[in-house]
Amino acid sequence: MLTPEETHEIQAELTRYPQKRAVCIDAMKIVQNHRGWVSDENLRDIADLLGMSPDEMDSVATFYNLIFRKPVGRHVLMFCDSVSCWIMGCDAVRKHLTERLGIRPGGTTADGRYTLLPIVCLGACDHAPVMTIDGHLHEDLNSVKIDQILSEYK
Repeated sequence: MLTPEETHEIQAELTRYPQKRAVCIDAMKIVQNHRGWVSDENLRDIADLLGMSPDEMDSVATFYNLIFRKPVGRHVLMFCDSVSCWIMGCDAVRKHLTERLGIRPGGTTADGRYTLLPIVCLGACDHAPVMTIDGHLHEDLNSVKIDQILSEYK
């Protein structure tokens, strides 16, 4: 069930759009900001609020790769594996991250601290290779810089 705060935030978004269904991504982001991910139950509740079917909501959620449909770690780390980052060494970044964290892409560390996800592009090709942690961009990566960045996240 959606919390009163989540419902209030979603209803505030409704005032910005001419149709309720236009709020579906924003509504999922609101729930995700509060809970870390969007469960099937949350998806049904949002669908009810917006006058959509759960299947319609699920099709949007599965298309939009920044909506998490299963629990993630406290920190979501996304490393870019697009062409520019690949040319600039994202394979070494991926290898270092998987070894350092002890997980494969798509996995979450045993302590629930990190989830590691590949993403097609982060739009910072001039500073490749890049990654984000909790939406904060980190550029010009190498193994030393990655270790320094990871030490800042508890």
